[in-house]
Amino acid sequence: MLKVLQGKEVTIYFVDGSNATKGVLETVSENFVKYRTDFEEFYIPISSICSISLDTKTRERAKVGFTQ
Repeated sequence: MLKVLQGKEVTIYFVDGSNATKGVLETVSENFVKYRTDFEEFYIPISSICSISLDTKTRERAKVGFTQ
C-alpha cells in the first residue's frame, strides 16, 4: 500500500502525536521507510507511524485585514 506513495511529498503522523512534513517518501520496505526533507534523511520504523497523508492541493492562506 505504501509503495503507491513512493516518490511523492507526504506528511507522516507518528504514534506519539508528532509529525514530519514537507518531505518525500523515497523507499518503502517491510520494516522501515526512508523519508527525505531538504535538510535531513530519516529511516522511520513502520511500527512508529500512525498515518501518512498525501497533500494534493495547496491551501489558501487566510486573508488578514479589515474591510469596510
